[in-house]
Amino acid sequence: MSNRFIFSSESVGEGHPDKVADTISDAVLDACLAIDKTSRVACETYVKSNIAVVGGEITIPKIGFRNPTDAVDVVSLTRNAIREIGYVNDDDVFHADKVFVNVILTGQSPDIAQGVDAKAAKGKKKAEQGAGDQGLMFGYAADETPELMPAPIMYAHRLGRRLTQIRKAGKVAKWLRPDAKSQVSVVYEDNKPVGISNVVISTQHAADVQHAEIEEFCIEEVIKKVLPKEMFTKDTLFLINPTGRFVVGGPQGDTGLTGRKIIVDSYGGFGRHGGGAFSGKDPSKVDRSAAYMGRYVAKNIVAAGLASRAEIQFAYAIGYPDPVSVYVNTFGTAKGGLTDAAITDAVQAVFSFKPADIVKQLNLLRPIYSKTTNYGHFGKDDADLTWERTDKVKALVKALR
Repeated sequence: MSNRFIFSSESVGEGHPDKVADTISDAVLDACLAIDKTSRVACETYVKSNIAVVGGEITIPKIGFRNPTDAVDVVSLTRNAIREIGYVNDDDVFHADKVFVNVILTGQSPDIAQGVDAKAAKGKKKAEQGAGDQGLMFGYAADETPELMPAPIMYAHRLGRRLTQIRKAGKVAKWLRPDAKSQVSVVYEDNKPVGISNVVISTQHAADVQHAEIEEFCIEEVIKKVLPKEMFTKDTLFLINPTGRFVVGGPQGDTGLTGRKIIVDSYGGFGRHGGGAFSGKDPSKVDRSAAYMGRYVAKNIVAAGLASRAEIQFAYAIGYPDPVSVYVNTFGTAKGGLTDAAITDAVQAVFSFKPADIVKQLNLLRPIYSKTTNYGHFGKDDADLTWERTDKVKALVKALR
C-alpha cells in the first residue's frame, strides 16, 4: 500500500501587508549596502491604513556616527517601494503619494557590535567575525521540481507571480489590485507529487467587477497557464475568492509587519524553519545569511545525486564564529549506501559555516536583497542569488570517496 498524503503551501502577492513591509525593509537595506557594503542594518517596517513606520538600527561606517537618514532618504524609498507594488489607485487609502511615513532609526547597539565585529575568539589567536545572534538555521532541497524545491510552494509562487505580471502589464483584468494570496494542495504518493487536489486564490479587486468574471479569469488565465496540466484531475477543486468579495485589502484592511511571512519566504512548511526572519537584515545577521547557506548546501547535496531530499540544520552562539552544531538529514533517501553521518562529514569538509566565510562564499555584501523579497528567497533563477548555484557538486562527491 502506497504512502499517500496531501501537503499544502501558500504564497502571498507583493501587495499583501506583510510583503509591503518586507519590500520597504529590503529597499532600505539595499540602499545602505549601495553606500557602504559593511553597513549593519536591522530595518523593521509596520504598515496600517495610511501610515508606514520604518524603524530599527542602522550603522553606515562610511558616514561615521551621523544619523543614517542623512545618507538614505527613507521617506522617498518607502514611497517608491509602495508605488512599484502598485498602490497608486485613486481610491487607495494606502497610497504611495499620500501615506504618512514615520522614520525611527538609531545606530546598532554597541553590545551587539562587539559580538559581531572580528575579534579573537576564545582559544583562537586570529580575529574572526562572530555570529550576529544565537539561533538555528535550516536549509532544504528536494528533487521534485526543476528548482529542487518542494512542489506546493513553487506552484503557489507561480500563481502569485502570474497575477502580478498581468496586473502590472495593465492590458487585461484591469480590476486586479495588489493584495493577493495563493495556496496549492499537492497529492503525494510514496513521497512523490502526483496530482493537485485543490488550488485557492484570493485576489483583491475593484468594486465593480463580478465574482464570476474573477473566477473564470483566475482559473483560465492564471491557474491553467502556470501549473502543470498533468497534475490536474477531474476532482481538482478551484476556490477563487471564497468569501465572494475582496475589495478592501492591503494595509487598509490589515496590519503589515516585516518578517511575518517566513514560511512563504522559505519552503512552504515542507522544510523546517529556525524562526528568524530574513528581510531588512544585512548579512552579518545569521538569520538571513546562514539560512541562505543552508539552502546552498542542501541544494548541492541533491544536485550531486547524494539524496532525493536533504535538510541541514546548524546553530550559532552570538559573537562566536564556529557553528555549535551541524546536522544533515536525508529522510532515508541517501543514495549508494551513503549515511547521513558521512554526508554531514563531507559537507563540513567542503563548506565553511563561519559567518565571514558565508558572506565571502556567497558574495553577500551587495545590494541584491530586493530581488529576494517576493515569491520566496529560494528557487529563483537569478545569478545574483548565489545560494542557488550548484557549483559544489564535484567537491561533495570527491569528499565522499
